[in-house]
Amino acid sequence: MKTILITGCSSGFGHATAHYFLERGWNVIATMRTPNPELFPVSDHLRLLALDVSDAESIKQALASAGEIDVLVNNAGIGLLSSLEGTPISTVREVFETNTLGTIALTQAVLPQFRARKNGTIINVTSTVTLKSLPLLAVYTASKAAVNAFTESLALELQPFNIAVKLVLPGLAPTTDFGKNAAPRMENALPDAYQPLLEQVMGGMHQPQPTTTAEQVAAAIWLAATDASTPMRTPAGDDAELLMAQPR
Repeated sequence: MKTILITGCSSGFGHATAHYFLERGWNVIATMRTPNPELFPVSDHLRLLALDVSDAESIKQALASAGEIDVLVNNAGIGLLSSLEGTPISTVREVFETNTLGTIALTQAVLPQFRARKNGTIINVTSTVTLKSLPLLAVYTASKAAVNAFTESLALELQPFNIAVKLVLPGLAPTTDFGKNAAPRMENALPDAYQPLLEQVMGGMHQPQPTTTAEQVAAAIWLAATDASTPMRTPAGDDAELLMAQPR
């Protein structure tokens, strides 16, 4: 029975993915900053661990408790919809600390056990905004695009050790708490001059269109984890699949 460690399991994609793998008989280590047992059923195949991917000591303690794993899913992330002009550099650092450096740090910490066994899979969850740029998402997009580049280079680096490294790219997911969780970082961060652009962007998001569900992301992660023929980049969601199918 294989073991998967998933970050950011308190809601959204991580929460759905933990349930998805648990229902299919895997051992699941669901991590989040503050573990909440009420989010999951009681199961001998489930462990909840505290993990802040932006904290080196938290990573060390979580991996010591987790023990041997087969698949790592770097899903934990924070969002930001704001103009660059109105975004404090401290907020930029916060986004990169979690989305980019957190992914790199946790991956680095897991590699020794994967390399020693010459086996393991790393799946990094980014976003289709890295494929089609949108306004007011410059910082968030940059943090995720960096993970794309990191992943594709790392995959080449780890080929000799039989370690697979994959990307899952979700589209717009309005049914998750991602936007609500991003709200505190966006408060008072948008100069008045950008308000018409924000209204345009928000209006576009509420137009009828294909979107992504958390369950679709979980299914895409499942494919990346269980099917060796899965390509480097796997779209997750109706809108993501349409975008990936377009010629570049």
